[in-house]
Amino acid sequence: MLDIKFVRTNPDAVKENIKKKFQDYKLPLVDEVIELDAKSRAVQQEASNLRSERNKISKQIGGLMAKGLKDEAEEMKKKVAQDAARLEELEAQEKELAEKVTSIMMNIPQMIDDSVPIGKDDSCNVEVQRYGEPVVPDFDIPYHTEIMESFSGIDLDAARKVAGNGFYYLMGDIARLHSAVLAYARDFMIDRGFTYVIPPYMIHSNVVTGVMSFPEMDAMMYKIEGEDLYLIGTSEHSMIGRFIDEIVDEKQLPITLTSYSPCFRKEKGAHGIEERGVYRIHQFEKQEMIVVCKPEDSMYWFDQLWQNTVDLFRSLDIPVRTLECCSGDLADLKVKSVDVEAWSPRQKKYFEVGSCSNLGDAQARRLKIRVNGEDGKKYLAHTLNNTVVAPPRMLIAFLENNLQADGTVKIPEVLRPYMGGKELLVP
Repeated sequence: MLDIKFVRTNPDAVKENIKKKFQDYKLPLVDEVIELDAKSRAVQQEASNLRSERNKISKQIGGLMAKGLKDEAEEMKKKVAQDAARLEELEAQEKELAEKVTSIMMNIPQMIDDSVPIGKDDSCNVEVQRYGEPVVPDFDIPYHTEIMESFSGIDLDAARKVAGNGFYYLMGDIARLHSAVLAYARDFMIDRGFTYVIPPYMIHSNVVTGVMSFPEMDAMMYKIEGEDLYLIGTSEHSMIGRFIDEIVDEKQLPITLTSYSPCFRKEKGAHGIEERGVYRIHQFEKQEMIVVCKPEDSMYWFDQLWQNTVDLFRSLDIPVRTLECCSGDLADLKVKSVDVEAWSPRQKKYFEVGSCSNLGDAQARRLKIRVNGEDGKKYLAHTLNNTVVAPPRMLIAFLENNLQADGTVKIPEVLRPYMGGKELLVP
């Protein structure tokens, strides 16, 4: 969410940013919110003047009463009563206007970074760099669920009967591999100086609206019926929510955290052949990384975060590439975003396995996450997040890239301690 002062003084820049995101239908919101803000400030000023006048008259009434001038005091009291009625009316207007301003501001997108490529959707995302050599073996790579089934490692039919589409049972070596990848990712991030956290898996609505835009919320979040609780779609939600209404001492920054959680997503609009199996599902587990830092450090940490994911995947012999997300592919709270994509030998193309985002001060403004500077001045923190690994998609990349012609799957050396020393999975 932007600062209303910035919108007020830079309306043309805000409108240009909306155009860059191909959200022209939001252009009228800028003039609307500026007009409402002007009314709000006028009402606040009148209310402030009345309060000041009330305090002044109250002192005068006391003085008149002390002098025995009761009639004059009573006249002054009538004036106070009149002002009180007007003040009550103004305070109601203050609240109504403030809510309208906030509601509109929540729908105006964050200013994107100048380096973000301009494009309407993800087809305009720009490849930045490739890491590792993509290989297409001289044997056919089965669909990932077929590979898992060869190890008796997945049961989609039973899950469908128990919970419906979008769920799975993992078993045996595949289930162990799933847990091993998460454990390895946890230790990988700890070794890079991040503090390991297991957060709440449910959050209140004020945290939801603090960490994401309304379209994201509608498309992703499951609400607990009858309670002000939502299941998290990623641990970023509760991890950033941890700092709501906090004033962090500048000496504590940067705060670097890595968190594990299950994730729950509606996944509206998921269709197509690659949505089968465990590519896009309603429940999965993920290792995440979170940074809360000073504004001037956020781009440095942005580069550090996506590089962590690249390094982890390469340590598992999986080729990856980075994609710069274009303006139209950025969620409204994001300043800049890079996707990490893994190579699929079966599809002969890359697919998304992680997304690194710099949110600037958007989440901090919504959640009131402030920093107490060394000079005593308070300012908004910057927040960033990135996927370390999400095993359903990581499993697809892992199995396809480590499958051998005889149907075995090789275990990279770094993962063997988490797999009981196994070097191969044998069907």
